[in-house]
Amino acid sequence: MEKIPPRFEFRTFAQNLGHVEEVMRRLSSCGERVRESSEIYIISRFNNDNNTKIRDNKMDIKVFVKEEKGLQQWNPRMKGEFPMKMEMIRHNVFPAFCVSVPEFKRSAYTLEQYLEEIIKPHPDLVTARVFKHRFGFIVNGCPTEIAKLLINDIKIQTVAVESEDIEAVLIAKEMLELQEYENVNYLLAIKRIIGMEPQ
Repeated sequence: MEKIPPRFEFRTFAQNLGHVEEVMRRLSSCGERVRESSEIYIISRFNNDNNTKIRDNKMDIKVFVKEEKGLQQWNPRMKGEFPMKMEMIRHNVFPAFCVSVPEFKRSAYTLEQYLEEIIKPHPDLVTARVFKHRFGFIVNGCPTEIAKLLINDIKIQTVAVESEDIEAVLIAKEMLELQEYENVNYLLAIKRIIGMEPQ
């Protein structure tokens, strides 16, 4: 896997972030980049440090590194593709969930088999289907985005600022008038929406 330097990130969620979007568009140093994706997050009752999602038949796991100056740093941990070998699921994927390891009956799993036979029956794991309509910009040299989301068909919006340069993120956050917003990652936001964590 290509080495990707970990970035510091500020992200927040709200029902309406229209004012922040207006400021972001005004301050951006480049035109918007629009992307759409349908993703599946695997949510574990006992894990808040490993973010596991599936997009385009590929699995991506990011691990929480540290919190500094109110920002969170995440680092890529694993990338894999379905069909996925049982050994990889057992030794690379399941440790990220911090739950009991189930019995595996196949030598490899398609995505559908993985979700239906491994994840769905597990008492401490659930799936969250997330549709993202994302608008990307550059503010103070930092990649920023606002996205309209459907998380298990619940509408919500998110804004994010990220960079390897922690000070640049803090300045961009202030420029976007986000000082009063809570820093919330996808994992915690989804847990709140599905009722696994209190609002």
